[in-house]
Amino acid sequence: MDGPSKEEEEDSTFTNISLTDDIDHSSRILYPRPKSFLPEMMNADMDAVDAENQVELEEKTRLINQVLELQHTLEDLSARVDAVKEENLKLKSENQVLGQYIENLMSASSVFQTTDTKSKRK
Repeated sequence: MDGPSKEEEEDSTFTNISLTDDIDHSSRILYPRPKSFLPEMMNADMDAVDAENQVELEEKTRLINQVLELQHTLEDLSARVDAVKEENLKLKSENQVLGQYIENLMSASSVFQTTDTKSKRK
């Protein structure tokens, strides 16, 4: 035998294992490859994993969208708080001006002058 026959070369279920260290191919022995159920199991497992991953991905996407929506809401509320604080300071300042104006009017008017009853009796 010069080497593997055409029949042996075409059969992919056998593995050639050389028993000698030299290059002589006449001493090859063919052993059948064990059939692997791994790909079939992996396909079923992969489908389950893909379904789980899809559910996890959808959940993550939903949570990310919810977080983004909450961030935008927080930004809007923060801007509103800043606007209200600014308006509050403006109104406080206006109230102080109006309060001072009223005090000045009252002090200038004789109607609001305090009457000193002791000085009138003398």
